[in-house]
Amino acid sequence: MLVTAVPPSTATVVYPLIAALLYAFGALVLKRSSDLGVGLWRTTFVANLIVAALFSLLWLLPGLPVERELLWQPGVIAMCLFLGQLSQFLALEKGDVSVAVPIFGLKVVIVAFLTPLLTGDAVGMKTWIAALLSVAGLTFLNQKENGRRPRHLAITLIAGGTGAVCFAVFDVLVQKWGPNWGATRLLPCIFWINALLSFGLIFRFTAPLSDIPRKGWRWLTGGSVLLGTQSIIFVSTLAVYGKATSTNIVYASRGLLSVLLVWMIGHWFMNQEQHLGAKVLRWRLLGAALMLSAIVLVVT
Repeated sequence: MLVTAVPPSTATVVYPLIAALLYAFGALVLKRSSDLGVGLWRTTFVANLIVAALFSLLWLLPGLPVERELLWQPGVIAMCLFLGQLSQFLALEKGDVSVAVPIFGLKVVIVAFLTPLLTGDAVGMKTWIAALLSVAGLTFLNQKENGRRPRHLAITLIAGGTGAVCFAVFDVLVQKWGPNWGATRLLPCIFWINALLSFGLIFRFTAPLSDIPRKGWRWLTGGSVLLGTQSIIFVSTLAVYGKATSTNIVYASRGLLSVLLVWMIGHWFMNQEQHLGAKVLRWRLLGAALMLSAIVLVVT
């Protein structure tokens, strides 16, 4: 596999950074599809099917024999993934992005807390400091310009916190059970199950898939492929090398990369965020500095 081609100390930094960059591009593309009226639930459904198809390619690679008595493990991980997605989308739908996204960033700290409990691996003080810096950086990166009170704050906190916990458990369980399964067997099973669970989202559609405009399909498909590719890189790194806490901290640089891409090429995607005021820019520069500090701690 690609993720085994470089030393672990390099892989757990380089691959999460590549995944973060692809995620930032994918987020811009999917945001454009949303602007064209695709909608949150249809986007999630189509993206999950495309991501599952991409993860199916891993099954074509050599892998360990599948033990039927362990099939419950990818089921548990897939349920964590699906519940995390539902909680995340509920928080984004009901609340403000500037409140919800920093809450999702708590996943980094939760992973650091759960790793020794579920795997027995020690988490050093530098990693804890880097995790806290990442959360602070995500908070500053997602400041908004107006000063209105957040909408549905209680729902946002509960749903966002639940999503962060579910995604954290997902990462740690992939690290814990990945070596026994092998990434080429565990990961396809997880995303196949998640795709099956996604059919329940059809009841949330505001309109059928056939109503999506042709231009919307192009953006939706492109964004989903980018999302799936970065998922393969990131989750395979977890399954092969472990190190869920430090890997998540580097991966959290997607917040910084998203800001940079919006500023540099956002107009390519008809994105207007690059025109935010100087106050927002100052907050985001501070957030970027904190994110870079966290990454430097992990690298060194």
